[in-house]
This record gives sequence, C-alpha cells and structure tokens, in this order.
Amino acid sequence: MKKLLAVFVCMLLAFSLAACAEKSGDEDGSSAQPQETETPSGSLEGKTLVVYYSATNHTEAAAGYIADATGGDLFELEPKEPYTSDDLDWTDADSRVSKEHDDESLREVELASTTVENWDDYDTVFIGYPIWWGIAAWPTDSFVKANDFTGKTVIPFCTSSTSGLGESGELLAEEAGTGDWLDGKRFSSGVSEGEVREWVESLG
Repeated sequence: MKKLLAVFVCMLLAFSLAACAEKSGDEDGSSAQPQETETPSGSLEGKTLVVYYSATNHTEAAAGYIADATGGDLFELEPKEPYTSDDLDWTDADSRVSKEHDDESLREVELASTTVENWDDYDTVFIGYPIWWGIAAWPTDSFVKANDFTGKTVIPFCTSSTSGLGESGELLAEEAGTGDWLDGKRFSSGVSEGEVREWVESLG
C-alpha cells in the first residue's frame, strides 16, 4: 500500500512540474512558435524597391542606406557600355558625357536590363541617380521610359557635390507619365547613413 501511495505522489509531482514548465515557456516567449521579424522603423506601406544608377559609388551608398531603412530590395541600373573614369570627365569636351550632353540623341543609353522581377508587387519605388548638368544622369531615363509606374508611389533621390535636385524629379515624372511621384531629396556625395535614415523616417 505504501509503495502504491509513493508511486501516486511521484506521478502527481511530475505532472505539476510539466505544467509549470509549459506556463513559464509561454510567459518568457520561449515557445516554439515562429516569431515575427521587426519591421524597420522607417518602412513605408507595402513592398519597396530602390532603383539606382551610380557612376562613382556615391548614389550606390545612399541607395543601400535607403534599402536598409525600409527593408526594400535593390536594383542597379547598369549601362551595357559602362562609363569609364575618362568617360565621366565632364571637364573634357571630348569625353563621353560631354558629347552626350551636347547631343541629346546620344543620351539613349542602353541598359543591361530594365526588367525588374515581380515588378507589379512593389508599391513604393525609390529612384536614385547622380546629377549631371542639373538633371538626372541619363541612364536613369532609360529605365523610367521602359516601365509602367501605375499604382506606385515614386520617390526620386540624387547625390551631387554641389548641385541641387533641381527639376530632375519632375522631368523623370514627365517621361514616366504614370505613378504618384513625390518630391525628391538631394544628398551630398558623402552622405551618412543617419541622414538618409532620418529622411526615410520622415516619409513614413
């Protein structure tokens, strides 16, 4: 009889300990259920894409900061014929960019790709570029003309040493003909991640 009673008491203690352990797991968040990842504080509504053309890596850096702040995807615009450092020498009248500036017919820069996978899934599209002679670097135009921005919020941004955003955003919006284009933002060539994140959070 004493043996049966001892077995019963042991079983009762085992069940009690199991119940306590289960309750503790629920309270401290250590249950086996998947945990939702935290959304970046500066994220906008829907899915975000950051499209950019970068001649000297400054716009690329800003685009990366925006993607980090929004949780967005990156899409780099790459000319089929890449620009060399000599091509980008705007002080040389015989350089590629100087000739393209003087003759608008030369600005139709063919890109390696203008097609973004799952394009229709994106609700917000940032478009970044360096400023060339007061407007967006023309490889950007090739992408804008090739895509339909209907139903998308489009936010231009640029990098430059001294020039401002100017009418670059408005001109791209005119070329696109679709999309809800917001006012853009100009960043200095050495923009910091903190400055970019502050701007992105102001949009949200």
